[in-house]
Amino acid sequence: MQGVGFRYAALREARRLGLRGWVRNLEDGSVELRAEGERGALAEFRAWLDEGPAGARVDAVRASPRPVAGFGDFEIET
Repeated sequence: MQGVGFRYAALREARRLGLRGWVRNLEDGSVELRAEGERGALAEFRAWLDEGPAGARVDAVRASPRPVAGFGDFEIET
């Protein structure tokens, strides 16, 4: 995934869905994120990630289950 403003759009969408976690840019221009929340909200977020916001280019989305970390909110990491 890449695109200017992708992190901010992901932040807004994750918060709209009541998710917790983080999103950050990687050095290669891709985006990494961790998200926790209700199964339905996570499925909706995954569907959103497959498309991304207007103007973004999404090449692939890879998901892997992780143990719950207990994030307090959804944030942008630097």
